[in-house]
Amino acid sequence: MFLAWNEIKNNKLRFTLIVGVLMLVSYLVFFLSGLANGLENMNKEAVDKWDGQGVILTEESDINLPQSSLTLDDYNGEGVDEYASLAQINSIATSDDHKSNVSIFGIDKEEFIMPNVIEGDAFAKEGEVIANESLKDEGFKLGDKLSLSSTEEDLTIVGFTNNAKFNAAPVLYTDLYTLQKVRYGKAAENYEDRINAFILRTDNLSDIEVPDELQVVDTTTFIENLPGYSEQNLTLTFMIYFLFIISAVVLAIFLYVLTIQKVSIFGVMKAQGISSSYLARSVIAQTFLLAIAGVIIGFILTMITGFFLPAAVPVAFNYLDLLVYGIVLIFVSVLGALFSIQTIVKIDPLKAIGG
Repeated sequence: MFLAWNEIKNNKLRFTLIVGVLMLVSYLVFFLSGLANGLENMNKEAVDKWDGQGVILTEESDINLPQSSLTLDDYNGEGVDEYASLAQINSIATSDDHKSNVSIFGIDKEEFIMPNVIEGDAFAKEGEVIANESLKDEGFKLGDKLSLSSTEEDLTIVGFTNNAKFNAAPVLYTDLYTLQKVRYGKAAENYEDRINAFILRTDNLSDIEVPDELQVVDTTTFIENLPGYSEQNLTLTFMIYFLFIISAVVLAIFLYVLTIQKVSIFGVMKAQGISSSYLARSVIAQTFLLAIAGVIIGFILTMITGFFLPAAVPVAFNYLDLLVYGIVLIFVSVLGALFSIQTIVKIDPLKAIGG
């Protein structure tokens, strides 16, 4: 450690560049991790808000909520602690100059998926909705009349809730009949009993029996089958893992070049009786110190960036994930130093000093 630290102090510029590279890689890994978590939350916030363990859908829906079509009589709640009915459609909501993609949930306000109201009131009559508070950042406010695409029906925002996005779209909660009027227009009375799913709360999901044309899926499986959810997470995770490889390769190249430049010095040290294992430990210690410095600076920069990012940027940092990624970055950096150690071990003192 003594040799490693003294060399860092005597070659500040050279090792500052190495720390800078590790800092940039760490910063990118941490930021991508936050972005992955943020996008993941945007897709499943409303599902998490249900706090349910399972969902009943039609067998032919391919675990896709909009493709499932049920009636209120298809399930009576047998075998579960609680259950709730849900109808869902996607639309584009417009108010004055403000426009947003939205997901509209038709629910029974007496059931457990009724959201908490943090501002305004709960919907009490036809045409009223509770909106996710993210719409406030887009210019929507209490009392706004919302025009929807593909329908003549208007909705009115009477309240706001939090943490309610589905497939990255803010959710509008309303009663079942209002949703059917939005979906079917004047024919809504003929489809009052139509829903898309039943949401379940139970500790014995596997014991629930439903007709052959229906299926029971756990909430995790339901989330993983949301359109684009798994593909998005897989892409960002692959990018993070690829950065680990880049970090190891870049550091290995840096340290290898530095080692080649110091072959004669290492040869002299070996001739003086300093063992290869001591020199190897010195290189590993040096790499460890540089990696820790780069990771810490990268983490600090990530937190500063996250503080100043606008709310529209979907970034959510999971500190346990960041800790794990930081440890992995340090590990792969030390792993990259092994190439230099092989070179040190093979140094012949006589040849290195020109003997």
